[in-house]
Amino acid sequence: MGSNKKILRVEGVSYKYISESRHNAALTNVIFDVDEGEFVAIIGTNGSGKSTLAKHLNALLLPTTGKVYVDDMDTSVEANLWHIRSTVGMVFQNPDNQIIAALVEDDIAFGPENLGIAPDEIQRRVDLSLNAVNMLDYKNFAPHKLSGGQKQRIAIAGALALQTKCIVLDEPTAMLDPQGRAEVLATVKRLHDKQGLTIVYITHFMDEAALADRVFIMDKGQIVKTGTPKKVFTCVDEIKNLGLDVPIAVEMTYRLRKKGFNLPTNILSADDFASAVINN
Repeated sequence: MGSNKKILRVEGVSYKYISESRHNAALTNVIFDVDEGEFVAIIGTNGSGKSTLAKHLNALLLPTTGKVYVDDMDTSVEANLWHIRSTVGMVFQNPDNQIIAALVEDDIAFGPENLGIAPDEIQRRVDLSLNAVNMLDYKNFAPHKLSGGQKQRIAIAGALALQTKCIVLDEPTAMLDPQGRAEVLATVKRLHDKQGLTIVYITHFMDEAALADRVFIMDKGQIVKTGTPKKVFTCVDEIKNLGLDVPIAVEMTYRLRKKGFNLPTNILSADDFASAVINN
């Protein structure tokens, strides 16, 4: 769980995409904060505003109204931009859109080079970052020879090389097979648990969201529910009414309770479910 220091503060943020044909409100009066060292998952149906919100967290987008603060820096102040993007790294759904170099180590070095970091320090950061995502042995590989999960770990390493305090991951496993998903999720968990990195994790996989400290549910550009995974996911009917699923263990518990089985309502994981069924 995080400290009491707020690394992200979103204060009454609304955002409108402006086109020739219409003004479309993507976010409406969004308010939340994230503690340093916290792992927050954001879920919601397509079009709920998740990705738009993510892009506000390192000033890729600026609010139409309201304020976003990153480590107490106002994202709307242009002079803060490099500091903000060195504090909050972004990892998107398709790693091919982020990897630009012909060699893995050159790709990791790209960000620090643009900050004017000394070559010896860049090499140190490259090795540390690749080691943190278990990809050091691949530093001389061509990225196109890597699997999807490995590419996403390279994208995460690229953010780490900037010495970010927080990483925002926008559906990072959506395009991956089960093995790639497991690799990326294990990497994110390890960075959070072992290095204290702040994680904002946007996903449509409920079992991934269940690993977070807190879950935010978005609907029609607003955060409509927040709480621990157990608090959020045990409200099964409410979640289904929002067009979302629940983790498999929660779904099985829900169905068995409807059939009269006396199971606890706060089951979240497969292990909890198995134990409850055995002891029932």
